[in-house]
Amino acid sequence: MQVKASGTISKILFFSLAVLLTISSGCKKDEDAIPSVQVNIYIYTTDAEFADLNAVGGWIYLTGGVRGIIVYRFSQDEFMAYDRNCTYQPSESDAIIEVEQSGITAIDNSCGSKFLLTDGSVLEGPAPDILKRYETYFDGNLLRIYN
Repeated sequence: MQVKASGTISKILFFSLAVLLTISSGCKKDEDAIPSVQVNIYIYTTDAEFADLNAVGGWIYLTGGVRGIIVYRFSQDEFMAYDRNCTYQPSESDAIIEVEQSGITAIDNSCGSKFLLTDGSVLEGPAPDILKRYETYFDGNLLRIYN
């Protein structure tokens, strides 16, 4: 009797495992991801073209990354740098975020996803992930943006 019970349990476990494997093999890895590109940009925050970065909460657009970069001054000594490529359907040509009037949020006008520039988090919309962030280093005058 114990042999039958073990055999039945083994069959149930085998069937459960087979179902799980079938389900998981049907799931696709997200192939619509923001590509990785090399970023290594240096700017002097004292240059006139970067004057908007002289105040906390200031921001600028830079060329680079996948669809451009937003640089946001988070504090006196810290900057945030994000790719402008929206995380919702990033391969679409119009998946580009723009800083809103408030200066603290950015939006993709095509899908409606809105992001907070202090940490890149999604505030609303269909975007599944935070903004792609680049590393920054600031020595008080020279800002480096890199990955």
